[in-house]
Amino acid sequence: MRQRRRRGHHREPRLARAHAQAPHFPAHRVLLARSRAGQRRFLPAQGRVAGIRRHAHRGDRRARQARRARSRAAQARAGELPAGGARRRQRRRHRRSRSPGAGSRLSRCRRHQCLAARRGAAVTATRIYISAGEPSADAHAAAVATALRQRLPGVELEALGGPLLERAGVRVLDRMESYSVVGFVEALEKIPAHFRLLNRIKKSFADKRYDLVILVDYPGYHLRAAAAAAAAGIPVLYYIAPQMWAWGPKRVKKLAPVQQLAVILPFEEQFFRERGVPATFVGHPLKDRPPPPARADARRALGLDPERPTLGLFPGSRRQEVKRHWRIVREAAALVTAQRPDVQIVVAGTAHADYPDPGGITVHLGDPLLVFAAADAGICKSGTTTLEAAVADMPMVITYRVHPISWFIAGRVVRVQWAGLVNLVAGYEVAPEFLQARARPDVLAAGVLPLLDARNPATRRQREGLQIVRDRLGAPGAAQRVAELAAGLIR
Repeated sequence: MRQRRRRGHHREPRLARAHAQAPHFPAHRVLLARSRAGQRRFLPAQGRVAGIRRHAHRGDRRARQARRARSRAAQARAGELPAGGARRRQRRRHRRSRSPGAGSRLSRCRRHQCLAARRGAAVTATRIYISAGEPSADAHAAAVATALRQRLPGVELEALGGPLLERAGVRVLDRMESYSVVGFVEALEKIPAHFRLLNRIKKSFADKRYDLVILVDYPGYHLRAAAAAAAAGIPVLYYIAPQMWAWGPKRVKKLAPVQQLAVILPFEEQFFRERGVPATFVGHPLKDRPPPPARADARRALGLDPERPTLGLFPGSRRQEVKRHWRIVREAAALVTAQRPDVQIVVAGTAHADYPDPGGITVHLGDPLLVFAAADAGICKSGTTTLEAAVADMPMVITYRVHPISWFIAGRVVRVQWAGLVNLVAGYEVAPEFLQARARPDVLAAGVLPLLDARNPATRRQREGLQIVRDRLGAPGAAQRVAELAAGLIR
């Protein structure tokens, strides 16, 4: 039962005064397992109950001290051991007296189980970082966040974003309003703020805080953020691809850190795949919006006369865009009403911009869907607004103005024929474009006046082109498809 080595080294556990060579060492009711025929032994021949201690020389010293002790003293110490039954009763009383408070300890096995459970809970909590640096991206990112929560219950979402992401239950660490900008010259004053943000997010990436990074549009900052995430070993999903087909096919190599590109325009998938970027067309998120109300109902909701023709103004969603376009579209609307006094004017406004001297123009600060539904025709800034008009089947003229230096630079880097997305998707000029120097009130008024008449040939031709655009934007469910791609990237 006890294979002693170095003599005094092995003692009975929990009995401080038990001597290794005590002649009356108790061993009552000890159960020994015995191997059956055909089975190997439980312990090798040299096995022992306890191994050699870490400091073997200390055991030798104790053994020598034990050998020097008199035989009578050893017997006396052995006689001090209580009887087996009394010793068991003492142990039971000791266990009952221990309270399960702070002083009590779990067994080693139980402690390991608790620690493993804690580690497992920490590992299973997936954390995703979403970055949306402008209002339209905030709306698209909010839809993706909602789809992620449905597909990955318990996922933790943190973001650079705005009110719509907050409303979707995402923890917004940085507000997009401090960084949103359009144009080359206009972006210069935002460079220091962007670099401070990038340095903070690099540290979070290096600390392995996130399992996935989802970047939505906003390429100037997000291409750098993608490189930082890839350097930290975090997979990157880029939703709404940079428009490199417009301003530089050679720049596609900057998307090398991106593991999956989710594109929303039908011609983008082939463009990026031909250049080595894994791209998937997920459909356009505008197709997920609820259908617009009837024209008369929309006009009533806006406080307009449901029987009068209506012109909609769409100067943009960013403060800088509104500042550059408001005066032009307001004066163009005045020219329209001078020739058609029965026309009523409504503008799709935003709470983040000012609309001075509106006169008789109704400024609507809510959902722009009502303005699209109420208008017979519109003056739209280029970009996603033109696709919104296409989905609402609203004929339009397209305009845009930027800083002169930004326009000069754009003229040397842009490689597409049109600025309006409706024209790019259709492949021909569905809606007339009046950009920069041509963006004058008189030109805009002359272009939109025929479109207020539903029977005008120009209106009919444009509506045919808008139907082509709607068909090419894909089926609803873009956010769900993006969430599916995201789930496939999480390790």
